[in-house]
Amino acid sequence: MIGDGARKRSRRRAEIARVSNNTTFGLHPFRGSPSGGGALTARCELRRMKIACSSASFAPSIETGVLTQLEWLDACANELEVDGVVFARVHFPRTDADYLAQVKKTSVDLGLTIAALAYDASLWSAPTHEALDMAVALGAPILIASAPQAADDPETWGAFTDAVKHHARAAKAHNITLALRNAPGTLCADAAALRRLAKDVDSAWLRYAPDLSSLAPDDTAPLLPKSVIAAAQIDDPIAIPRLERFRAFVLLETPTEPQPRSAYHHKLEAFRQTRLQTLTTP
Repeated sequence: MIGDGARKRSRRRAEIARVSNNTTFGLHPFRGSPSGGGALTARCELRRMKIACSSASFAPSIETGVLTQLEWLDACANELEVDGVVFARVHFPRTDADYLAQVKKTSVDLGLTIAALAYDASLWSAPTHEALDMAVALGAPILIASAPQAADDPETWGAFTDAVKHHARAAKAHNITLALRNAPGTLCADAAALRRLAKDVDSAWLRYAPDLSSLAPDDTAPLLPKSVIAAAQIDDPIAIPRLERFRAFVLLETPTEPQPRSAYHHKLEAFRQTRLQTLTTP
């Protein structure tokens, strides 16, 4: 026979699971349940993690036409049930005003937050501000880009710094925040290089988009206060405690598109369950 204590523990676990998986509406993780069940214990209080999905995780399907950009948005909302999306610039079939408006409206109708627009390192050498104009049209508050490839020429860093300063001024005029992402083999491959660039540029419109997969654990915490989005591998449980108190979007990625497409959904559910177990284990 099940006692009252066991029933209460069972209800508490179910309540925590609903909060963690973001399926209970009207329930705040730091308040009592709608039925008056009382406050959750400190050990079980989970900060809500805002999860975003990038079109880069579905690149093969999008690039071969198996999945359109609009169909990917629908999958993010109705299959993956993520909070936001990050658009990779390369996956736009068109960039005219009508199409960008359609993408923005579709995202709004699906209840998806446009977390960011992601560019490659060519952003810093672009003669125009097409990327910033696109971000404004989409309603994306953040423009993500990595640094150019590392080079032995000592003047490379100075030229890169000047380019970032120029784009930071333009970003301010567009009211868009630039987010620099670390990447192996680039001028900003590690946390030290990210901090060096931020110091040299000295602009509030330049922030970080740290990729935890190529950062040492001790390097993450100093970057987070000035990070506006963070990327992590969806099957990396180490990222969970490192990002638990991070308030901005967490971009969960896969190095290659999972096959079948539903595999990403399964990996996402596994991540949520791992997070629940990691943060509620005494």
